[in-house]
Amino acid sequence: MKPIIDHIQITVKDLKVAEKFYDNFLPVIGFDIKNKVTAFIKEHDFHVIEYTHDLLAFAITSPRESFKNDSVNRRKPGALHHLAFKADSRQEVDRAYHELVTIGANIVSEPKIHPEYSENYYAVYFKDMENIKYEIVCTKA
Repeated sequence: MKPIIDHIQITVKDLKVAEKFYDNFLPVIGFDIKNKVTAFIKEHDFHVIEYTHDLLAFAITSPRESFKNDSVNRRKPGALHHLAFKADSRQEVDRAYHELVTIGANIVSEPKIHPEYSENYYAVYFKDMENIKYEIVCTKA
């Protein structure tokens, strides 16, 4: 077995608000919005929007009613700290950064070398509308 992720599913507070963001963000990293499906899973009582790609499926889901007012905090136990997507070049990171600014992503850190991780760690950090943190990184020189 290889350590390859098949799909990621993230619960968001407001599915309609999140869908607008992810419809704009996911094409930046190679998703085609035409490959988006929506469903209601009755036995789990949630709505899901899944974006598919040959390499990864990415889904956003509605919260349980009892959790809908909880805040997102990446430092809570069990929470997603952040999710990093690999770029093939620093130019891809820069291009993604400009597209992220255009779609209104909350930029946490503009593209730059992060020597605290390695001498070639070039990344942009940003958050979605609900404070979920993402990264696009290239580790090539």
